[in-house]
Amino acid sequence: MLKIVTIIQARTGSTRLPNKVLFYAAGKQLLLHMVERVKKSKYSGRVVVATTSNEEDNIIEELCEKNKIDFYRGHSTDLLDRHYKTALKFDADIVVKIPSDCPLIDPQIIDRVIGYFLENIDSFDFVSNLQPPSYPDGNDVEVMTMDTLRYIWKEAKKDYEREHTTPYIWNHPDVFDIGNVNWNTGFDFSKSHRWTLDYEEDYTFIRMIYEELYHNNPNFSLYDILDLIENKPYLGRINNKHVGKFWYNDQITIAPKMRLEYGQ
Repeated sequence: MLKIVTIIQARTGSTRLPNKVLFYAAGKQLLLHMVERVKKSKYSGRVVVATTSNEEDNIIEELCEKNKIDFYRGHSTDLLDRHYKTALKFDADIVVKIPSDCPLIDPQIIDRVIGYFLENIDSFDFVSNLQPPSYPDGNDVEVMTMDTLRYIWKEAKKDYEREHTTPYIWNHPDVFDIGNVNWNTGFDFSKSHRWTLDYEEDYTFIRMIYEELYHNNPNFSLYDILDLIENKPYLGRINNKHVGKFWYNDQITIAPKMRLEYGQ
């Protein structure tokens, strides 16, 4: 049986919003919310927080230990190395990469991406829902085989390839079979709905969503958030000035040979 390890990379040293993963919403720190939602995916397997070996991230280790969450500590800037060594430690066959700045991620989206990968495991080396994106920004899921992760760990040399883990795959469709999962509604909200956590306004938005929904329904979904925003449109305007900002805009060439699959 294939062993799936889902890795949530987290650190306190964010340049734009330091300590953001430790901020509170609905009485709980965002990193704990994030782990809780990822564990609700039926395919996420073993969920591990991968943080840095920097002293400032001792607090993340302490948080994980207190809440019985698996963790690994590794390189502070070479995230590819941190992912690879986390996967090695936990003996992964399949590696799922989810960033900690997605505390509103919907477990059903995680299931769709991992499920599609597993259904087509002989066809793809890597599947994500990011190229092109269609879900609201902040539902990022990338899935790859351990062999793929090992290959890029050896071959990737550029700083941004090491810093962001998967750009080497995205930029080498001649080497990898790449799949993408689109939102099955046919909508593209990736540039109009921002649910990721990078700026103070993002935190305000995410905190208010949790305060509105979590206490009555901890399992609130993507569609519950959309319904809430429709009923209270001021929520959607809180971080509107940051929509459409993606870290990979200037660093990734969208692969022309990439296979676009599922939900189209």
